[in-house]
Amino acid sequence: MGKRLWLAVLTASMLSCAVAEAGEAGDLLRDHLYAGSFEDGLAAVAPLVEAGDMEAHFATGVLEVAGGFERLAQGLYRHGAVVPDTTVAGIIFGLGVMEPPKPANPDPEPITYDALRAMLQDFADSMDRGRAALEQAGESGDYVVTLDPLLFRMDMNADGTAEESESLGMLLAPMLEPLAAPKAKSKGADTTIGFDRADAFWLAGYSQILAAQADFLLAHDFEGLFDAYFHRIFPASGLPMAEAPSGTGSLVMDSASDMAIADMIAAIHMADFPVIEPDRLKGVLARLQAVTDFSRRNWEAILAETDDERELVPSPDQTSIIPGLDVTEERVDAWMATLDTADAILAGELLVPHWRFSQGFDIKAYFETATETDLVMIMTGYGALPFLKDGPVADAESFAEANRAFGNQLIGYAFWFN
Repeated sequence: MGKRLWLAVLTASMLSCAVAEAGEAGDLLRDHLYAGSFEDGLAAVAPLVEAGDMEAHFATGVLEVAGGFERLAQGLYRHGAVVPDTTVAGIIFGLGVMEPPKPANPDPEPITYDALRAMLQDFADSMDRGRAALEQAGESGDYVVTLDPLLFRMDMNADGTAEESESLGMLLAPMLEPLAAPKAKSKGADTTIGFDRADAFWLAGYSQILAAQADFLLAHDFEGLFDAYFHRIFPASGLPMAEAPSGTGSLVMDSASDMAIADMIAAIHMADFPVIEPDRLKGVLARLQAVTDFSRRNWEAILAETDDERELVPSPDQTSIIPGLDVTEERVDAWMATLDTADAILAGELLVPHWRFSQGFDIKAYFETATETDLVMIMTGYGALPFLKDGPVADAESFAEANRAFGNQLIGYAFWFN
């Protein structure tokens, strides 16, 4: 159940970046999401935004978020990004460690550290433009726009055409297959999702989760890690470690495994990042606080609804479109308590436990005062010293209500509820 829960929730979350079909703005949104023409869609709904159409604000937010994902995907494709085949078991035991696969792009362009930072900056900016429009769209309006998200397309390889092979349904096929395995797929099954103003807050919250990750990197100088390890991600893009001639010798196992292990060790060694933009690091804290705020506003809107139209996240009185995942009053109350705990941690009122110390780690102090982030030294203890203080430390009891309500499904529900 646990694996299927994760797949179901992850699928529903990825599908959330698309919407449409109520008024004129919804029709335009649907057309441009299905065609993968996000910039044209933004231009088309702009006059409706000027006229104060809340559905058009929603369309703008979704198109901005979708466009940000597309440009990031295009940048990764342009530079030949791959997922390094280096598992934890492989690193420890030398199992399944291989050279990175060849990139899908047969002729990738060279990548530089500055080019990667520019890609991350564009992504964060897109999430913020999306947030602004979605926040506005959540304030009022009775719109419900519906869409079959599996038809949403994205021009991943930047060839000017969003092909059927670049639809969300095709991209998610490996994930959707296990979900359908226990039952035969029913032809004509309804895969639409209805989106309303509550979901505008939901997606605005997720935009900040994503932007926070980009901003965390951008707040630091991670060029050392880029130089030492990113040839595992961009193996054919001109990085020094990929360009240097490789020998056939080995230290412990075969040459490819040893090089993968060496690169991971180098990555750990270089995981010491000077903070070069302190205000941006402080902004990460503000983004995380915005996430909990959007979640509260989302649930306030959900609980005020009287309809039941293919809800992405239902109230206890609505129908869940994800089989096996029910929403009850107990779970909603537990989620509100969990948000209280998260807010206390982000405010520095509830401290994060550190395995080595009786004092707790002040997250707020870290985001507001850190001059470097040395992950190894923070985990081992010395790097945590500036952020330790006396006070209540989060423990199992801090999340007791959530654990009682969700059990071993807590993480899955948290990912769904946002």
